[in-house]
Amino acid sequence: MTIVKSTTQTISVSQRVTAGAICLFLGASLVFLVGMSHMGVVHNAAHDTRHSIGFPCH
Repeated sequence: MTIVKSTTQTISVSQRVTAGAICLFLGASLVFLVGMSHMGVVHNAAHDTRHSIGFPCH
């Protein structure tokens, strides 16, 4: 039998805020830059994805 020892690591509030801000920026960039792209295939893929998750786009 193998015993697995788990370790936890705490991060500071400033590190959590920084990680959240980076994720928010990347997510918003994907939604708005790809969603407003003039390339038909990319726009249609983003459009269909937004509809499938219930994000209004019209």
